[in-house]
Amino acid sequence: MANFLGSLPKIGEKKKKRVGRGLGSGRGSKSGRGTTRHQKAREDIPLYFEGGQGRMVKKFPLLRGKGKNKPVTPKPIILNLSALSSFRAGSTVSIKELVEKGIVDKSAYKRGVKVLNRGKLEKKLNLRLKVSGSVKKIIESLGGRILE
Repeated sequence: MANFLGSLPKIGEKKKKRVGRGLGSGRGSKSGRGTTRHQKAREDIPLYFEGGQGRMVKKFPLLRGKGKNKPVTPKPIILNLSALSSFRAGSTVSIKELVEKGIVDKSAYKRGVKVLNRGKLEKKLNLRLKVSGSVKKIIESLGGRILE
């Protein structure tokens, strides 16, 4: 039965579009040729031009420049204090060691890492990372140091 339906001859063919046969045909005027013959085909139309109406950037003047040219600095990767428990006591922890152990990915070299107080740590460690104030107290109470 499946072979029978597949072997039927093809009888329907799609008619070709007849463009450029007057406005009443629905395919007249520029004949569906897009922006090739309109104003946007010209070279000197500015990007912000909106057909003569008031420009959008003029309507919201504060969005034009105020605070827009600040440098975009990537935010550091947040690391929990408990993630450092996989290191040996007395070892120095930096971004390089974190990447080698697979705790953070290579984007940490560019973004940086910050350790926050979530979880527990019971080892003396020396950190070459940014830390929060509470983490600094915990590290120093365990006998470690912040080397940054």
